[in-house]
Amino acid sequence: MLNKKTVFAVVLVFLFVFVVASPVFAATLDNAASAVQTKAITDKAKAFAAAIVVGIACCAGAASMAFAISKSVDGIARQPEAEGKIRTTLMLGLVFIETAIIYALIVAILVIFVL
Repeated sequence: MLNKKTVFAVVLVFLFVFVVASPVFAATLDNAASAVQTKAITDKAKAFAAAIVVGIACCAGAASMAFAISKSVDGIARQPEAEGKIRTTLMLGLVFIETAIIYALIVAILVIFVL
């Protein structure tokens, strides 16, 4: 389980990121050349959104992989005769977790270059 300090640290990091990124979204456009500024702000927002998507997916994937590996090592230590089954199931689970991370990367690339 997550303790209060960990949850507080995560919330603090997210708040810091959003406060730092707020000038990107708060820019005002009031002159005739605002189309260029709009494109620049849109590009920055896309890059920021892609970074958030990939960052969250990678952090969640790394944490879940660490948890799965920890539990599999614990299971192998408790029942060494089941090592083959545990290893096979672990590898399959790690592949699925990594696939979710790759999907997040593909979505981020699509956000940057297609939208």
